[in-house]
Amino acid sequence: MSEQGLEGIEDRTVSDQVEHIRREFGKEGAAAELGGADGTVVGPGGIDIGVKVSGGQLGYMYAEGQILVREPYLKRVHEILGRPMPTDQERGDWGEEDPKPVQPLIADLAVLNFKKQEDGRYPSVPELLDRIDRVIGPGYATPNHVLTVCGQVGPCPATEPEEVYDGIEPYPSVGSAEVGDGISIYIADTGLLHYPHDDLDPPMPDPAHPHERQVVTNKGVPNAWLAGVKGTLDRRQDMTGRQDIRPYEGHGTFVAGVARCAAPKADIYVDDVFKIAGSTLETHLARRLNSALAHGYDLYHLSVAAPTRKDLPLISFEGWLRRLRQYKGAACVVAAGNSGLRLPTWPAAFPEVVSVGALAADWRSRALFSNYGPWVDVYAPGRDLINAFAYGTYKCYTYPYKPEPRKFYGMAKWSGTSFSTPLVTGLIAARMWRTGENGLEAAAALLAEARSAAIPGVGPILLPYHHDPAWPVR
Repeated sequence: MSEQGLEGIEDRTVSDQVEHIRREFGKEGAAAELGGADGTVVGPGGIDIGVKVSGGQLGYMYAEGQILVREPYLKRVHEILGRPMPTDQERGDWGEEDPKPVQPLIADLAVLNFKKQEDGRYPSVPELLDRIDRVIGPGYATPNHVLTVCGQVGPCPATEPEEVYDGIEPYPSVGSAEVGDGISIYIADTGLLHYPHDDLDPPMPDPAHPHERQVVTNKGVPNAWLAGVKGTLDRRQDMTGRQDIRPYEGHGTFVAGVARCAAPKADIYVDDVFKIAGSTLETHLARRLNSALAHGYDLYHLSVAAPTRKDLPLISFEGWLRRLRQYKGAACVVAAGNSGLRLPTWPAAFPEVVSVGALAADWRSRALFSNYGPWVDVYAPGRDLINAFAYGTYKCYTYPYKPEPRKFYGMAKWSGTSFSTPLVTGLIAARMWRTGENGLEAAAALLAEARSAAIPGVGPILLPYHHDPAWPVR
């Protein structure tokens, strides 16, 4: 059960999105999707998602029955909650399908798990955290937040995907063929759509992620700029158009397509981290990002933003950034989010990442949906981009278009900082290929160029023709 009902959310579009996400997390098998080898959430059932509403807006979403704790404060937190540190025997008393009372997460973080009470409900996470805050202050224990691809105050891309004509080319268009060769990019998103033409290269288990995921490689048909992009499976495509397209399906493929247009030869891996309604738990993202470090990617890309409790940083992502700093030269690029607010959004507001806002269709003003402020490093085109998508019929699920059907033929028009961000990631990869700089150096150089081209009232901008004569200049 949620802390507050969805009726407290005034925006009907946001309420529809939250309802969809909670419903998908609650389905049978959702816990296994985010558990398995990760171990934080296990068992065959669903995951109870709580909702905190403040002032008619969504405050944040979180997993019931879990809090994240900085390990040096773990004993003190147990004392505050009147819950002794569990002995080995007590840990063994929990059922095989239950997460253990305390589990390590990343860096110096641990997950504290709670059982349901006699009334069938978990202890209230916000109330537990309020008790902890009163003693040791905020930020030492936090919820296990729900994160959504390109989230806003309501978690969603800025728009639902829009129809385009069959056979349309991507926009912005594809750059020079060899740009980005040898540069590797990890994209945490919804995975990669699998087209039937890929049957010559059938899906295989991913040795890096053995828990029932499959790796697919696009062969470039029908979208040639995606040739060679790898990733964990989003969904197999029926190109007859008879499939129903689910909300958030194809998001990772669209993102990869935008990055590939800017750096057509870059090695891209799209991981299906946000596979439940385009969402995941903070713990799951941290573990997947931590696993990706072992592959030595040049760039890490995240089209994700989330409102957090008390607007505090995501402590799990903070722990991962400490690990990333051990990998010299690797850079991380993150979407600023789509709430149209100045308030810092996480993880984009961390100073170690490149945070990307969105320009409007004229490329000279900020998109109304884009977050903004001094914590946003750069703005790039993010309104009405066109790129690879699914085949079939998509039924809108949010106000005011719900339940309008839309027909797609492998391409879509979409808006959001989710899509301005891969443009910047691709431009960084292109510069790395051209100059020999590492990710951090190339990102710093591009941001310096962006500041020199800053638009008054908007900020630093990057456009998709930087140093590439194949790009159309606007």
